[in-house]
Amino acid sequence: MAETKKEKYYYGRGRRKEASARVRLFLSKGQSVINGKSVEDYFGKNQLLVNSVFEPFKLVGQTDKAYFTVNIEGGGLVGQADAIRLGLARALLLYDENNKTTLRKAGLLTRDPREKERKKPGLKRARKAPQFSKR
Repeated sequence: MAETKKEKYYYGRGRRKEASARVRLFLSKGQSVINGKSVEDYFGKNQLLVNSVFEPFKLVGQTDKAYFTVNIEGGGLVGQADAIRLGLARALLLYDENNKTTLRKAGLLTRDPREKERKKPGLKRARKAPQFSKR
């Protein structure tokens, strides 16, 4: 049997709304992959999402020196992009503690706590009430 070489990686978990991303950061040259697809293929023509995913790399200057693989589930594309960004920032923090001030100033280490509000009884959605009629 051929023995596969296990490469060292740094792990970061990112969550946003319903999206949950498990990020592995490798410190060598390679192709970044999300659920088996390249980043550009996964997000399609939406260049803003691609740029937001690579933002932590650009801030710490690791753009060409590292790559990542991501398993992500749940949520929509924007929530997934934000979850990946948070996971990458946390993995970069594990790699080098000196990145903390840079990433913190850019707001990349803070999880966005906003979640979908639950529907209340008697209402149509979380806050939308049926139209009020005085008579």
